[in-house]
Amino acid sequence: MSLIPSFFGSRRTNILDPFSLEIWDPFKDFPFSSESQSSGSGETSALVNTRVDWKETPEAHVFKADLPGLKKEEVKVEVEDDRVLQISGERKVDKEEKKETWHRVERSSGKFLRRFRLPENAKMDQVKAAMENGVLTVTVPKVEVKEPDVKSIEISG
Repeated sequence: MSLIPSFFGSRRTNILDPFSLEIWDPFKDFPFSSESQSSGSGETSALVNTRVDWKETPEAHVFKADLPGLKKEEVKVEVEDDRVLQISGERKVDKEEKKETWHRVERSSGKFLRRFRLPENAKMDQVKAAMENGVLTVTVPKVEVKEPDVKSIEISG
């Protein structure tokens, strides 16, 4: 393997060659590879791009999802019996007009779905959700853990 790239003739295709013209895609065989996103598969693109943070405070489990450009009517928050929180929705594709020419489309569109299994200390009947500035906040209160009453027993003898 030569360290000098060949400008005449043979095109390099070895991914280990630093002068190779091929770009290595580590996610090539995954369903959400960069190739499938660029070919217009918006559904997988939106699924991958929906980021959710989950933090636990002493009082609750708090989920924050970045959903820019979505209205609260386009997002659904559901709770299933087996302690599963589900956040879903759909980003609509902008309507293309005949006089417009798109040069680049990077914003994802399509359906998204995220599911989280909640721990046993979650109060599933008191879940609250709010949407502000494109950020969905879902708060799941926790069951208060009562400290056990400890009673000292005097040892006789």
